[in-house]
Amino acid sequence: MANVGVNLISASISRQVTYVLLFISLVHAQDIVVFQPSFLTATGPTVTAFLLGNTSDVSLNLRTVSPSNTTGSVGSPSCVPEVTRWMLTKEQVEKTAVRVQLTRNQSLHACSDNDTNTDCCTKLLCVLETLQVTACVGNTPKASLLIQATIHARLFPAWTGYDNKTVIPNQVYQPLGPCPCDLTVRSCDIRCCCDKDCSSEDLKLFASYCLPGPFGGQVSPDPDYQCSVQSSKNSPDWFPFLCVTSPPENNPYLGFFYHGSTISPKSGPSFQRQTLSAPMPVNLYVQGRPIVTLNNQYFSIPQKVLGQCVNSAPVAFLKNFEVECVTLLHSCPTGFPLQTLPADLSVQVMNGQGGDVVVNVTDDIATDLNPFISEISAVSSTAHRLVCENVTLALDYKFFWQGNSITAITLTRTIGTLISDVSAALTTRYSAVFLNGNFIAEPNSGNPGYQVGKPVIAGIMDNNSESMQRTSISIWKPVHDGLCSTAEKKVVLFGENSTSGCLLPVGQQIPTQCNLLREVVTNLQADLITSTYVAKRGNPDLLTLTDWMNISFVTLNSSTTVNDTASTCSGIPSHQDILVWSLITGLVEGVPQREIRDLQVSYSLSTWTWDCGGKSLCEEIQLFPITSSVTFIDIPVNAEPPKTSFQINFTEYDCSRNDVCWPELAFPITRYYTGEPYSQSLAKGMILVFFFIAASILGTPWRQIRQVWYSTAL
Repeated sequence: MANVGVNLISASISRQVTYVLLFISLVHAQDIVVFQPSFLTATGPTVTAFLLGNTSDVSLNLRTVSPSNTTGSVGSPSCVPEVTRWMLTKEQVEKTAVRVQLTRNQSLHACSDNDTNTDCCTKLLCVLETLQVTACVGNTPKASLLIQATIHARLFPAWTGYDNKTVIPNQVYQPLGPCPCDLTVRSCDIRCCCDKDCSSEDLKLFASYCLPGPFGGQVSPDPDYQCSVQSSKNSPDWFPFLCVTSPPENNPYLGFFYHGSTISPKSGPSFQRQTLSAPMPVNLYVQGRPIVTLNNQYFSIPQKVLGQCVNSAPVAFLKNFEVECVTLLHSCPTGFPLQTLPADLSVQVMNGQGGDVVVNVTDDIATDLNPFISEISAVSSTAHRLVCENVTLALDYKFFWQGNSITAITLTRTIGTLISDVSAALTTRYSAVFLNGNFIAEPNSGNPGYQVGKPVIAGIMDNNSESMQRTSISIWKPVHDGLCSTAEKKVVLFGENSTSGCLLPVGQQIPTQCNLLREVVTNLQADLITSTYVAKRGNPDLLTLTDWMNISFVTLNSSTTVNDTASTCSGIPSHQDILVWSLITGLVEGVPQREIRDLQVSYSLSTWTWDCGGKSLCEEIQLFPITSSVTFIDIPVNAEPPKTSFQINFTEYDCSRNDVCWPELAFPITRYYTGEPYSQSLAKGMILVFFFIAASILGTPWRQIRQVWYSTAL
């Protein structure tokens, strides 16, 4: 069915092309000319049509015609030329075809109030006329073309220049975004009355349909105490005496933030490789600024950019990082960064105070290469075995800073000799930390309270300096084969519950040495949390002890009896449980601020059993899990005040349980009563109190009290 449809469409197109070719050939054979099309409606200043046929001796004439009011006809074509505001041009495109083009010789912009240019449009409907183009041979008309021109005035923005800077207004008197509906640059947005690109003529079109609210430019509403904004519905009688007439510059919604300045636009995206610009002269280092060497080059260290390792990436001031890069080895490396020399790494770096510091390089020879190399495929032949000496395995930089300058730089270069098969993966590590004295410049986890997803800050008391050394709380992070010997540590993030673990291989003699096994597992779990304090908030002071609290460790009961056998060991602290209690103490700019109230570390004991097949000694190594978990518990905030004993015992005074509510006897004179204006209800309440006092004074009880007073006085 689809093939039939395609065939029908192809046949229709072929017929149309054939008809056009036959028409052109017929016109040429009969020595006549025609306009194609013969009628046009023009809404712009340019009109184009085609004259087909024998156009060798044809001339074109243009005139303005007026249709008859009764018949609507425009009369016969004429070869008499007439002066119009249109310019007629023709261009021979084929042997039997001429392109005819009409262009309006007039500016189409609307006239402003004080416009002295007579070439503008005085009305919004600028051009409304009928044109007739006649093809003449001598004085004989051969064909005609009618054009109905209906052209409206064009609205151009008042600003017609070009500037590549955006001017920010002074925010002391003007908000940063005074016109949110201004969406199109250098053009007038419809119904956006605050758009500076709209001229007075533009605003006349939609002056009564302006966009309301902040989107329409009313970003700084007048305050309630302004005399001009108070309506008659909710205006108390005394409002005209206390309202304020204040200029817009004193609006409380305008903040004293920044002074106006200019911003140069950034270039658009490009598929070309980005090149680093030349470093600027460094007077003072600030956070995030690249560190520069003495020869005006960026100080670079291998880093990860967009998930990929690059060999030379600039180091930013006060930006710590630690990355790992994996390289497949098919031959011994020869270039940077896997082959380095101390002389090449001892570069001179500008310190930010006009001087320089030299990188102090210290070599560390690695004997255990298991953390750095892993085999991809084994090769049985020893002839293809790689032996690579002095391969750089890690570069650990320490930048010592004070104020806006760098005081010293140390580098620990870890090297080793690789002996591996052809197919092997080498994992190299690169890090940079900034230390102020002996303190590492680490970011806070909130200000002031903790933010979800930020690290939980822990600390160890330094008795010498009486300050806190900042550390972290970790759980297991298994890698590679999942064994505890190769597992890494993952920092505990605030508000994120997590459970992880690793596998501990147990050898042949361990079942007979349960005490040693319990000690090994206890030490492994204790390495996760080496600190004794935890920060209450996300921005603790290392010198203020009140910003820290002790970590509660639930010690194991040493008196618990263990039932160890030849194939089982009980009382193994295989699971570490971290419980964190937190409380929302307030809001800062709408963001909840959380504070840690308690952190408890406990252990769960388990029994490990070996399957030795009835033998006294196990011949195979078995794997047992060691796990750790962290759980965050939110302490609910009780916003309601506690009930008194009177409210608990005497329920007849509870308004939610009875129809009569004595505590709300004065409800009509409170602000919660909305039946009438507050001023009226207050006045009526005071009148009732006055009558009550008057009745008490003039009534019988008061008369009896006076009589008793007089009798005792006499």
